Amino acid sequence: MLVLRQPDTREKVALLAESARFDLCGADEACAAAPSGKRVAEGLAQYLFQPAARVSTPLLKVLMTDSCRNDCLYCAFRAGMDRRRTAFEPEELAGAFVEMYRRGQASGLFLSSGLAGDPVRTMEAMLRTVEILRHRHRFPGYVHLKILPGATWGYLEAACRLADRVSVNLEAPNPSRLAAIAPGKEFHGELLDSLRRVAALRWQPGLLSFGSTTQFVVGAAGESDREILETVGRLYGEVNLTRAYYSAFRPLAGTPLEGHPPASPVRQRRLYQADALIRQYGFSPEEVPLDEAGNLVHSRDPKLEWALRHPERFPLEVNRASREDLLRVPGIGPRGAAALIKARRQGRLPGPEALRGLPVRLSRAAPFLLVNGRRAGVGVQGILDL
Repeated sequence: MLVLRQPDTREKVALLAESARFDLCGADEACAAAPSGKRVAEGLAQYLFQPAARVSTPLLKVLMTDSCRNDCLYCAFRAGMDRRRTAFEPEELAGAFVEMYRRGQASGLFLSSGLAGDPVRTMEAMLRTVEILRHRHRFPGYVHLKILPGATWGYLEAACRLADRVSVNLEAPNPSRLAAIAPGKEFHGELLDSLRRVAALRWQPGLLSFGSTTQFVVGAAGESDREILETVGRLYGEVNLTRAYYSAFRPLAGTPLEGHPPASPVRQRRLYQADALIRQYGFSPEEVPLDEAGNLVHSRDPKLEWALRHPERFPLEVNRASREDLLRVPGIGPRGAAALIKARRQGRLPGPEALRGLPVRLSRAAPFLLVNGRRAGVGVQGILDL
């Protein structure tokens, strides 16, 4: 009789950290895909994370288990896949992380998991792991916990008290799209309700200093960008979501969607840009420019596309423009708008030369601006291909 050797703890960390790459968690869309460059000799995976862009830390992303009872059509860990499964015990994973932490190999933890059998048991194991870190080892650093579908309200509240950030992955923008790719999950009863509960808990002092996030699998369910952006706009407004992440669908061998075309990386990038317009620049989802099919234009970023579709708004006089209007100019972000307003408090900006040295991308912004009545650029033709 053939007896397979069970992987040791070090091998489990390597295997389940590699498996965790599909969960996005960082300050930008590349977080889960880009190793920090500090891979240790043992091969343990680390990822650079910048929560709220305030600190940088090597973050260990790992699964509690890669076993899963769900049959999501796109997932490498779906039930029925012919693959060897492995799992941590809470003491084992906590000990492995503490060892990495003490060696300076990881200073933060993102803990996700497949849904092995009873979601309550799996969530309990994840919470127990973090409890050991917090209470026994006095770990003070960053922890991000994924909330599993079917987790009880009590466990959800415990996660919010133990972690600095939690995530509930919707994966699709509405119930019909989710049913097409993850028939075992409930959009409203499990996922969206969990985000609403997290939003209520965030009002309590000291909870979730880095908020809550969600993730969408882009292109697997045939959804339009309009569907995604409408849902995201509601989430930012109604459940105080901190960030949404977008993962371009890639077909995996052995899954029901292995013959489905992959989503374009450009589409993923444009969704992040459109998300920033809603989250940081004061755009409503309805204002984000789309084509007739309800999708973002791939040839230009959505802010430039919006400006080109609204020539009546430009050129904008820098000396009189509100912050809201400045944020509509391609090449001007929150820092640039603040710097322009600060500069003109010291006196009227005399001409385009006054923009030099400010945190503004003049190559993009200049064609849309006037400075003291003088054009800052000669037209938009030169930036259309940017």
